[in-house]
Amino acid sequence: MKCETLKVWKTSARLSADVYKIFSDCKDYGFKDQITRSCLSIPSNIAGGSTAEFATQVYIGMDIAYIEKSVGKEWIDKSDHRLAMLANLKKTIRNRDI
Repeated sequence: MKCETLKVWKTSARLSADVYKIFSDCKDYGFKDQITRSCLSIPSNIAGGSTAEFATQVYIGMDIAYIEKSVGKEWIDKSDHRLAMLANLKKTIRNRDI
């Protein structure tokens, strides 16, 4: 199964692109680099760890007013949804191995 055919991969890649677009003019290059790289890791890894890293950075970004609260909450909701999708994917794969 190719990752490009997975809904979780497609939606994670779209989220990453959205994050890059939002931060395209950000002058805090350290924050911009870290949040875009962590979000990019979500579709790259499809393992779940980067999802938690991204959500953590979104919370921080909202706290320091780099990310609007409404946008940050939307991204966190999307990240939570990705985690649930990954859990279901892992369950499906495990059941196929039985």
